[in-house]
Amino acid sequence: MDAFNWTIPVAGGGLLMREVLGNVFGLASALGGMARRVWAWPVGILGNLILLTVFLASLFTGADHATLLGQAGRQVMFIAVSVYGWARWRQARRGHAEDAPAITPEWAGWRGRVFLVTAMAVGTVALTPVFRALGSWEPVWADAWTFVGSLLATYGMARGWVEFWLIWVAVDVVGVPLLWSTGYYASAVMYAFYGAFTLIGFFVWLRATDRDKPAVETLLPDGPEGDVAR
Repeated sequence: MDAFNWTIPVAGGGLLMREVLGNVFGLASALGGMARRVWAWPVGILGNLILLTVFLASLFTGADHATLLGQAGRQVMFIAVSVYGWARWRQARRGHAEDAPAITPEWAGWRGRVFLVTAMAVGTVALTPVFRALGSWEPVWADAWTFVGSLLATYGMARGWVEFWLIWVAVDVVGVPLLWSTGYYASAVMYAFYGAFTLIGFFVWLRATDRDKPAVETLLPDGPEGDVAR
């Protein structure tokens, strides 16, 4: 048996175990992110590496799966932004108690929100024809939407912005039907679960903005931001 392509028969198709494993690491990373633990970043990177091999399978192994360039590209993006987030949270955590969260959540402010909304719209419009030309699966705009949204959500998490959870909700709403229609069932189910999970994470971080407010100075002052607003 080819362990790299080990599958379990599901609904007339096959459930790729690498896809399941990559999403398990993704879930563990999300749990760590909710708790604001530094280890969430390296765990997430490992899951991204595994999922990268899944979404590029049709290019490199001839697997009978749709090629989703946005999904594959976002794994590379996750790794790059996660390295930034990992370094940022490690630095923010210095001088804290051993069991203390790495960062204190804060609001992005109106300037930050305008940046996120504008980048989401412009990025999706700009990348859709690029992904289509490269042969990504239709509807290509949905692939571009999940890519741009994932980039912004990961950046928002690294910044400690509460709004990043809501961006993930927007990604999940589009990502679930896209992944299911292309046969990535494990990822589609995980996205559906993430939709509920991200709402819980939003309220957890929302409470922490007041409870842990004195530690907000530990965040580094880089990137687009505005006044803290509720």
